[in-house]
Amino acid sequence: MAKRPSKHARPHRPLSTGWARGVERRDGDWVVRDVPADRAGKEYRCPGCQGVIRAGTAHVVAWRAEPPLGQTSAVEHRRHYHSGCWERAR
Repeated sequence: MAKRPSKHARPHRPLSTGWARGVERRDGDWVVRDVPADRAGKEYRCPGCQGVIRAGTAHVVAWRAEPPLGQTSAVEHRRHYHSGCWERAR
């Protein structure tokens, strides 16, 4: 059975913003999408508390509305936050 190519070698997929909302914070404009528990299939490290977001835990994914200078996409800069950590950071 052939191995799947690394996700880092594949071209970036555009972020879907169909269920996302814009959020204005003191550090700029962000795009935020809720991830329901039944769609949370992987573990992530929350940048707000450095704790683990366990698979099956509802949380949010956030990325800046504008990509960093010199970048054409914010896809590699999106982060998964505990919902409470995201709210406290606002």
